[in-house]
This record gives sequence, structure tokens and C-alpha cells, in this order.
Amino acid sequence: MNNIKRIGVYTSGGDAPGMNAAIRAVVRTALYHNLEVTGIYRGYEGMIEGDFKNLVSRSVSSILQKGGTMLKSARCPEFRTPEGRKKAYDNIKAAGIDALVAIGGDGTFTGAEIFSNEYNIPVMCIPGTIDNDLYGTDYTLGFDTANNTVIESIDKIKDTAASHNRLFFVEVMGRDSGSIALYAGVAGGAEAIMLPEKDTAIDELIDMLEVAKDRNKTSMIVIVAEGDKNGGAYNVAKRVKEKFDFYDTKVSILGHLQRGGSPSSFDRILATRMGYFAVNELLRGNTRGTVGIRGSKITSTSLEEALRNKEFKLDEELITISEVMNI
Repeated sequence: MNNIKRIGVYTSGGDAPGMNAAIRAVVRTALYHNLEVTGIYRGYEGMIEGDFKNLVSRSVSSILQKGGTMLKSARCPEFRTPEGRKKAYDNIKAAGIDALVAIGGDGTFTGAEIFSNEYNIPVMCIPGTIDNDLYGTDYTLGFDTANNTVIESIDKIKDTAASHNRLFFVEVMGRDSGSIALYAGVAGGAEAIMLPEKDTAIDELIDMLEVAKDRNKTSMIVIVAEGDKNGGAYNVAKRVKEKFDFYDTKVSILGHLQRGGSPSSFDRILATRMGYFAVNELLRGNTRGTVGIRGSKITSTSLEEALRNKEFKLDEELITISEVMNI
């Protein structure tokens, strides 16, 4: 698309390790193609307020290894209104921005699709969320780093659990998706994993813990996704304690610890590949797409298809493996 002269790039929603690497890749790929780049600060909020800055190659130096997002992020209820989007469009046109690259999760993608349809602005979306719950990609930016952060925490908790015959309930992020809980639970050797996608009754969990006790396990770890239907780690621990008091029961909420930190090698490379691909897709004429990785290949899915297929499926085989490993 020869009419694209300037690309606007922004991050929106929850931050994720790897966002900075993606911004860097977008900026430098665009500059390589002799395009100009505008950084839009604070996502849709900054778009409405005109919080823009011209970005050059040096603007994205030494950010590859940093967590968070140099462009900042914010939630923006005003962008959900036609009036808010009109302000954003006026600012976009005044800045000479011809196309957008959005980095974020489901809410970011939804806003980008509505905005693009209303004002016919080309947009490519890069999946940046630790939840790993978007259609069209095997992995989202930040998931690998967050997963490694959780595993490191589980390893440390297991040390103290073993020293005191304790049963630890570790709550991880995942309101609607159990990806972090499942992957970290398998990699961390948890005795049980509580997922939003899978109904695990308290009595069923207690039966699992009873079997583990009978096998002379002196300490145990249960991973609980925050969106588990039993009400989170504190509630699960309380209900288990009422019926199963063999162990000293403790709860650890990892919280926003999972969002921060330097991105892993995997996330840095994935972000770089996705940012590079997003710019080239715009130049090839893809006006409403999302970037993803399938196997080892970077691919594109239409934005409409990605949003229509909102129900992300966990790896059923990995769930089965987690149950087998718990014997």
C-alpha cells in the first residue's frame, strides 16, 4: 500500500513482557521501509488526548530487555463511545497517521476493529497478554516470561513447603484462561491444578490430596487460577482446611509479580518477529489482521475471525498429562 507514509504504534490493556521488543521491531521495520512512525502514549486514552511522539531508531534503543511498555498503557471507557473515537480519529488524521499497529489483548483488538471499520484505517494487531488466550496464535507475548516467573516462585515455595509439611495453595493470574496455571502447574510439579475451564469440586480435590498423603507425600502444591469457579485460592484453602487438616495450610497470591520482569529469550524473539511481520503485512495490503505464531511460522488471521472465535481452548492433552503426573 503505497499510500502508507506514517504508522502509529500503541500498547493497550494490561502490560506484558515483550511489548517493548515489539515496539522496537515495528519502529525499525517501518524506518527500514522509509516510513515515519508515531508513538501513541497510553493507548486509546492517549489517542483521544493527542499524546503522540515521533519515534526514530534511537527512540527504541535499549528497550529490548525491559518489561512493561515504554508507550505506557491505560484503560479508556471514553473510546467505547462514538464521540471518543471521533476525537481519536481527528487526532490521528492531524498527525498524518495512515495505519496503526496495536499491541494488546482482546479489548485492544476489539477497539481496533471498531475504529478501523468506522474510519477505514488499516490496522494490524499483535497479541500482547500474559493470559495466552487469543485465537489465531499458539502463544501471546508475555506468556512465556510470566510462566517462567510463576515456575521460579513455585520452586521456592516447594522448598519451604517440604521443610514444614505444608500444603500451599498458589494463586496465579487467569480470570478467564487457565493457561498460566496449567503450564506452570505441569512444569512446577504441582499436585493439583484448578482451572476456570474445568470444574473441580472441593471434594474431588480433597480426594486427590488424600491419595497423595497415602503415598507419603509430606508437602504439596495446588495451583489455583484466579478465575477458578471455587472462588480463588483463599476460598479453596479454607474449604479444604475444614475437611482436610492433615497439613499446615498456606496461601500465596503471586499477583502482579507475574506481569513484570525482563522478557525471556522466547518472548523477545517472538515480539521481534511479530513486529516485523505486522509492518510488512500492512505494506502488503492487509488492512485488518492479527499476527500469530502457529508451530514455528508467523501467520496472519483476519481481525474479524480472531474476535469471532473468542473461546480459547486449553491443550486437553496437557490437562491429561498433568493428571497422570500427579500420581
